[in-house]
Amino acid sequence: MNVNVYDFDNTIYRGETLVDFILYYVKRDIKIWKYIPKLIVIAIKDGLHLFTVEEAIEAYASFLEGYYVNARNIGESVVDFWNKNEKKIKPWYETVRKDSDIIVSGTTDFILDEIMKRMGIKNYVGSAIDKKTGKFTRLCFLENKVKIFNELYPDAHIENFYTDSMNDKAMMDISDNVYLVKGNKITKIK
Repeated sequence: MNVNVYDFDNTIYRGETLVDFILYYVKRDIKIWKYIPKLIVIAIKDGLHLFTVEEAIEAYASFLEGYYVNARNIGESVVDFWNKNEKKIKPWYETVRKDSDIIVSGTTDFILDEIMKRMGIKNYVGSAIDKKTGKFTRLCFLENKVKIFNELYPDAHIENFYTDSMNDKAMMDISDNVYLVKGNKITKIK
């Protein structure tokens, strides 16, 4: 089955979802502030593509294990977050969207679930976190995206892949056509 596959952050969504979600909490909960210096370093390293999968897991671990597992009403916060941020979905995506599309994102699934439901996207995968421990059970990042994609969609063949970043080189390598998305500009690079 030929499919179109999309990265989410900075491709369909204008921004980094996890960064925006943390900023959402910064305004609402002072307990998150102690994690801000480390999260800024993580964001810079992520933006400069200076992470391996293992380093990403380690970098996010203290925040997830220390803050996420103790956050109250996370589901209500996710709904409120998307009420405020759904407008950051880039309009170009709706013009090309197909029911068979697959979103493959590093964003955590507990954040993706709500927006995917709103957008009518049935096929998606993100990083997964154990809600009790805050530990990653799946990190959908770098070369792990290909591994996870192939495990979950073994009969899918990527006809077109859309991304904002060379971090997705492994996904590019298994795609027939690749499009680089910068803002609302889409350029075919393969």
